[in-house]
Amino acid sequence: MITAQAIATLYDLTGRIALVTGGAAGIGLAVARHLGAQGAKIVIIDNRSDELTTATRDLAAAGIGVTGWVGDISREAEVNALVDRARDEIGLIDILVNNAGIGSHTLPELVELSEWQRVMDIDLTGSFLVARAVARNLMAAGQRGSIVNISSIAGTSALGRGNISYSVAKAGVNQMTREMAVEWAGAGIRVNAIQPCQVNTPGFSLLVQTPGPEGKALLARMVRGIPLGRLAEAEDIAAAVHFLACDASAMITGVLLPVDGGNLALNAGGTAR
Repeated sequence: MITAQAIATLYDLTGRIALVTGGAAGIGLAVARHLGAQGAKIVIIDNRSDELTTATRDLAAAGIGVTGWVGDISREAEVNALVDRARDEIGLIDILVNNAGIGSHTLPELVELSEWQRVMDIDLTGSFLVARAVARNLMAAGQRGSIVNISSIAGTSALGRGNISYSVAKAGVNQMTREMAVEWAGAGIRVNAIQPCQVNTPGFSLLVQTPGPEGKALLARMVRGIPLGRLAEAEDIAAAVHFLACDASAMITGVLLPVDGGNLALNAGGTAR
């Protein structure tokens, strides 16, 4: 019979080192806080220096071992150098949370190539570069690990409202997750993705704070599409990341996990009671 202690051990991250990209705020910060509270040492890479300073200070004050570096995940040499630096100064990264990303809200016929490329560079190519760097170090050391990509419901079902660049990038993240999972399973590296619905973060609040009734109408329409009747909270995503990162999910790889309150299960013409 499995004991409570054995179950707790499956979820414990003591001795693990987790890299969280875009970890200075929002979902990334919630993930860093959650994994750190479970015993992992945290490394944050973010391009927002002020927010990064605040985040690392607050995490350290909570007793979490954390290191924060400013970096641009779309730059190959920079990514490789930062991942190797973490290995040399802190230890081998065996949990990666690919969270860094940017949005885009430009209609397809109006998207400039530069905007399209920037979204792809961060949301898709950046995630690939970090995952590749982490996996290379794990393979060289003969160690297992877990990679969790933060995708979106937009990678499976179209959102409209000018989300084409973002949605296509996230669809790429979904397929990248499957391919990496298959390719790296033999090395003991699990790769999964989480597909959040709209998450109640400061960035999302700005999106729906349109002057007049439009913002409220947009928020109401989004919530109507979520059968559980609320937006996701950053901690909802962090808890799912913890599960996919720890040994409780040791037999799970190549999975796209919706954390969406039933959004993807609901047909666009359906109605949640």
